[in-house]
Amino acid sequence: MEGIDPERTLSRIVGMGHLSVVEHATFTFSVSGVSRALTHQLVRHRIASFSQQSQRYVSLKEPSFVTPHTVEADPEALRVFDETMDAIWDAYSKLEAMGIPAEDARYLLPNGCTTNITITMNARELLHFFSLRCCNRAQWEIREMADQMLALCKEVSPVIFANAGPACVRGPCPEGKKSCGHPRRP
Repeated sequence: MEGIDPERTLSRIVGMGHLSVVEHATFTFSVSGVSRALTHQLVRHRIASFSQQSQRYVSLKEPSFVTPHTVEADPEALRVFDETMDAIWDAYSKLEAMGIPAEDARYLLPNGCTTNITITMNARELLHFFSLRCCNRAQWEIREMADQMLALCKEVSPVIFANAGPACVRGPCPEGKKSCGHPRRP
């Protein structure tokens, strides 16, 4: 149409808070090597679609897990963590070698076990997701993933995601007394 600037129109609509319009835009992310602890938090965002790698049908032959930064920073904690992971993976492998199906052997596996997941969210849900998960108070792993997702969204649709991120970048922190006191911009 002549005379209509789509970016300006979208910017005005989003700026006025009419976010139902951006529900028609969907974004799909393929995420690999994250922990099941992260995906347990992720699926709480119910206005999304998820396809996660199966531990029932996929036999895990090699140990693969996420090590928290706080554990990596402490040599003694890292030793304890690694020894425990080695014992878990050894037991998992032994159960499978004994003929126990992968779907039953997996009961030993920890939340730190890595997985792959495909995520589809509409832009409105992504804005909500970024408000919560880009916050300093969010768990570190999901915050790192959310920051990367936000960077990709800003590349693809800078108008929709211009002010996206933790709620404190747009106004007062909703965490109240639990606020970190440091607004952040991912």
